[in-house]
Amino acid sequence: MRVAVLIPCYNEAVTIAKVIADFRAALPQATIYVYDNNSRDQTCAVAAAAGAVVRRERLQGKGYVVRRMFADIEADAYVLVDGDDTYEATDATGMVGMLADEQLDMVTGTRVTEIKAAYRPGHRFGNVMLTGLVRQVFGRGISDMLSGYRVFSRRFVKTFPALASGFETETEFTVHALELGMPVGEVRTAYRDRPEGSASKLRTYTDGIRILRTIVTLVKEERPLQFFSFIGLLLLLGGLLLGVPVVLEFLNTRLVPRLPSAVLATGLMLLSFLSFACGLILDSVARGRKEAKRLSYLAVPAPTARTDPQAGAWPGKLTRELPAQAG
Repeated sequence: MRVAVLIPCYNEAVTIAKVIADFRAALPQATIYVYDNNSRDQTCAVAAAAGAVVRRERLQGKGYVVRRMFADIEADAYVLVDGDDTYEATDATGMVGMLADEQLDMVTGTRVTEIKAAYRPGHRFGNVMLTGLVRQVFGRGISDMLSGYRVFSRRFVKTFPALASGFETETEFTVHALELGMPVGEVRTAYRDRPEGSASKLRTYTDGIRILRTIVTLVKEERPLQFFSFIGLLLLLGGLLLGVPVVLEFLNTRLVPRLPSAVLATGLMLLSFLSFACGLILDSVARGRKEAKRLSYLAVPAPTARTDPQAGAWPGKLTRELPAQAG
């Protein structure tokens, strides 16, 4: 079984050596990759000295790094973790084991902590709000959408579009899995504060707005009927609020003294019907795109867990089922 540990890094010289050592101890059979994203400190040198395979991505942003890692690296299971030493490496064994044994495509490490400095109230509230919004639209299955600790199958990685540029890439992970109905799982994992000298790159309000914008964009792209129906409903209500008094006055007096209101109400009603029509048309387009993505996903062989007492760290060993040969 080929396991790859993927660590995107930006100015993590203080923590990266410990992260590499911890994951090498937890997953001794794995290859550890560190992708540096224009760090201004000694992240690359420290990671190389710790024994990781070090590569660079010049485009700034975690989304660009994830896109590059998923495109370059070949493995059967991919462990994605931040390089800030806030996640528990020992839980990776159970996460990979769950992926293999239950034939899942994504296992998320849901963060559990009582340390306020590690998981600030603003970040916690934003995560709960954004996760709840995604769960309402795309379905349940993920309780910590913004976790940076995940294990993926090969078929997830090689069919993931990776369109985001920054921290909103975690939102894309979740929506991609839920929209295609992939089997997913969760493992509770301890989450700790960054060590002294290490600073978070997450900007609470700026990145929160970008993640919210990404959710709205994904709703528009994946659920256009609901998106444009909602807009059409708002336009319809606006048209009725403006138009009903004009119509009632016309029925009583046979006059239209408020002509601008009548024209505006007519325009809103037309836009409302146009929005509903756009939703119907784009829903057919989105369905075709979803079918194409599903076929692409199914083209990648699924991992199969086999009972093997010599498997090592977990009871299942990942193998691949090959199609039967004719004759």
